[in-house]
Amino acid sequence: MEKEKKSSNSTNTEPSSFKLLASFPSGLSPSQISVEFGDAYDRIPHSDLTLENSISEIWEQRSVQNKSLFNGNKFRYGGHVLHTGGESENEPYVCLHLGLTDYRTFVGTNLSPLWEKFLVSSEDDFVLCQHTSSPLGNGAVVETIDNKILVLQRSNNVGEFPGYFVFPGGHPEEMFDSIVREVVEEIGVPASSLSIPAFIGISRRDLNVRPAAFFFIKCNLDSKEVQQFYSSALDGYESTQLYTVPMIELENMASRMPGCHRGGFALYKLMVDTRKIT
Repeated sequence: MEKEKKSSNSTNTEPSSFKLLASFPSGLSPSQISVEFGDAYDRIPHSDLTLENSISEIWEQRSVQNKSLFNGNKFRYGGHVLHTGGESENEPYVCLHLGLTDYRTFVGTNLSPLWEKFLVSSEDDFVLCQHTSSPLGNGAVVETIDNKILVLQRSNNVGEFPGYFVFPGGHPEEMFDSIVREVVEEIGVPASSLSIPAFIGISRRDLNVRPAAFFFIKCNLDSKEVQQFYSSALDGYESTQLYTVPMIELENMASRMPGCHRGGFALYKLMVDTRKIT
């Protein structure tokens, strides 16, 4: 169940390569998720002062180029622990370890041209990424009532992966409420049309080791109704088009997804396969 892997190595620079850090193909409900916050999961500064100082230098350069940059706080992914026991004896539950980071440090480590220099050679993902910001993103695999999956094509004006296909998502402020809010803002559908999210795992792209938590959400609208709502989506400017596609078409689009979102598709496929078995 845990630590499924994809990709050949952790510093593969292929944009679509990824690693699955956790997989829960049966889906975990909110009662099966807990979060432990603490400075033990914060980023550790690098001992190379020149490298560490490059964070400020890169941020200053980017700020001059883009006056709208804002240094907001983000949750930092510091690992997780899987338990069994829950409300029933065999029910799995997971505790996510989260620290605090910010957008400035994300730009200066994960998004830096020097990002690989911040990595530590280790099979342990927590050790590997101890010097990177690694803010935890989120994404939702939303399935319509006519069994289509919602996929956005990113605008050419966004900072990361312009033109790529992605699932709706962003930066969580709270695990389950945040992902519903992201779907509502990016797709335009009412929250009442969405099921309670099921947590299906965490992936990270190999390129600049960015982690993201993924959820499965069922939408009680059909694909035509969803398209109508998308035309007035609050955050529609972040994307240029919404696609509603069957699994086979999504398979073909996955090669044009950033690694963390391609990992989200892999998590969804594992969930679908589990459904078939059970």
